[in-house]
Amino acid sequence: MSDIWVFNGNKAHFPSGVFSSLENAKEWIEKNKLSGILTKYPIDIGVYDWAVQNNFFSPNYEKQKLPAFIGSFTSASMEHYHFLDGEED
Repeated sequence: MSDIWVFNGNKAHFPSGVFSSLENAKEWIEKNKLSGILTKYPIDIGVYDWAVQNNFFSPNYEKQKLPAFIGSFTSASMEHYHFLDGEED
């Protein structure tokens, strides 16, 4: 397995579900009528490093190389799906 699916509910500070397959994640989201974002994350690599490695992001400023930036980095280039009341939005 090289990827996992992580669900973050609207207004949640932490993920509420982690899944080994897109199908399992969608089934759980639909069953519980959840709203939020389901994102595919690579395993064993940080999102910042993944984005740089795949040419989705290139740090242009020194502040973009600092721990605070790297630790809060996210990328819209990651495969993701939006849900509203359990339905894909």
